[in-house]
Amino acid sequence: MNYCNHCGARIERRIPEGDNRLREVCTACGYIHYQNPKIVAGCIAEWGDRILLCRRAIEPRYGLWTLPAGFMENGETALEAAVRETQEEANARVEVTGLFALLNLPHVSQVYMIFRAEVIAVDGEPGPESLEVQPLDETSIPWDRLAFPTILHALRFYYSDRRAGAFGFHMGDIIKNGDGASFVARRASPEELAPGAIASAHR
Repeated sequence: MNYCNHCGARIERRIPEGDNRLREVCTACGYIHYQNPKIVAGCIAEWGDRILLCRRAIEPRYGLWTLPAGFMENGETALEAAVRETQEEANARVEVTGLFALLNLPHVSQVYMIFRAEVIAVDGEPGPESLEVQPLDETSIPWDRLAFPTILHALRFYYSDRRAGAFGFHMGDIIKNGDGASFVARRASPEELAPGAIASAHR
């Protein structure tokens, strides 16, 4: 960004008064242009003992496999975004059963929210962003052709929980290491989850 979208003057990167991070600030009107992470919402859509995977028809990662997921739109909830993306990419109607994983990608400023859901119906051909959609079991998952590390780790958690007979909630960070990426689990302490601590963190 080079120019203020409020007054058209040039912007500069500096730390505003009372802040502790570099921001894009208008040199004329002083408006601060905050840039925040994007939220990606999607579903592990269960169809009996299988789940729906989509083969991407768009870049990035054209031709590779993914869960139906995409960026939230303004005016919708994360759950609504996950259901909409599953409808758009897999042409599947689902009923969400719960939040399964929250994965942070600080290197691209994204947060993934992956829900578990049950397939109610699949309505014909996949959407324009998918070359094909397949219901696959664990042995049929193309593990070496998954589009993103987030999908790989979400599916690993899913099948590990499934074998254990109980589904949990998984939270952590995907850290890029050269051409690969690793998962670092995050668990909030009881002190961090206390109402007073949460209120203080949001002041």
